[in-house]
Amino acid sequence: MKSFKAFLIDQDADRKVSAGFRTLTEDQLDKGDVLIRVAYSSINYKDALAATGKGRIIRRFPCVGGIDMAGVVERSAAPRFKPGDKVIATSYDIGVAHHGGYSEYALVPGGWVLPLPEGLDMREAMALGTAGFTAALGVQRMEDNGLKPENGAIIVNGATGGVGSLAIDMLAGRGYEVVALTGKADQVDWLKSIGAARVMLRSELNLADIKPMDKGLWAGAIDNLGGDVLAWIISTMKPWGTIASIGLAASTDLKTTVMPFILRGASLLGIDSGYAPAAIRERVWARLASDLRPRHLDMLTREVAFDALPQEFDRYIAGQAHGRVVVRIAS
Repeated sequence: MKSFKAFLIDQDADRKVSAGFRTLTEDQLDKGDVLIRVAYSSINYKDALAATGKGRIIRRFPCVGGIDMAGVVERSAAPRFKPGDKVIATSYDIGVAHHGGYSEYALVPGGWVLPLPEGLDMREAMALGTAGFTAALGVQRMEDNGLKPENGAIIVNGATGGVGSLAIDMLAGRGYEVVALTGKADQVDWLKSIGAARVMLRSELNLADIKPMDKGLWAGAIDNLGGDVLAWIISTMKPWGTIASIGLAASTDLKTTVMPFILRGASLLGIDSGYAPAAIRERVWARLASDLRPRHLDMLTREVAFDALPQEFDRYIAGQAHGRVVVRIAS
């Protein structure tokens, strides 16, 4: 039986998480309909939390990490796919409760697999990955809720992260005026280079005194932080403004009032990229290959070899990463 390399995350009796490369065989993979020879994966903040044990992300040990994968079908019991097809698979239980994309081979249920979108190659698809899909899903939901470029400025927080930076590029490419909110003063020029019309620093905000309803500033918002920053954004939404709630990097708490929702008609949209239905996934991925394709994807992306994967996670945990990191799995 063929053996291959995988990055396995495990936990000992004291619940201490460890991770490293292991040699596996196909019979050690989880059940699935489609065997994929993985070409590329990517690194998301969730992957770093899982691999370092800094977050309770893994729901079953041991588990091969990596919530994204792109590769070529080796064998398929799913009627939609045949050997040689180029495919992608992201989120669901991949990399958290089902062996994931940090492996030279992956076996996944057919319902979790999509054809590689026309107009993207496998590396580009992983430069987008879950982060790009999540950002695009947020834009899609906001536009379905009435957001248009003429409505006014859009604020994006967590702006240097994968979701934030891709959202800035997508929105600017669609003609929106984008304001990037970041805690990293040294990244102002970089944020402007990918499409931000203006950059605000979090240190400029008075989060100790958030009014129930402040001056309306934003027609829309992409929120990756939660907590007090989201509360401030809610208080400063324009009438009929819409917010995509995507992340909780700052806090899971939200202290606000119903006033902006009732008196201004603001909307807070929850963005669940993990278990979005297949029809929505295909619609969003089609847009990622067309009108939502980031204009600066190459500039936003850095590639690392599979062997270099472990060294990258601490940079994410320390908040030192920006843009996207693609992992080249195939030799």
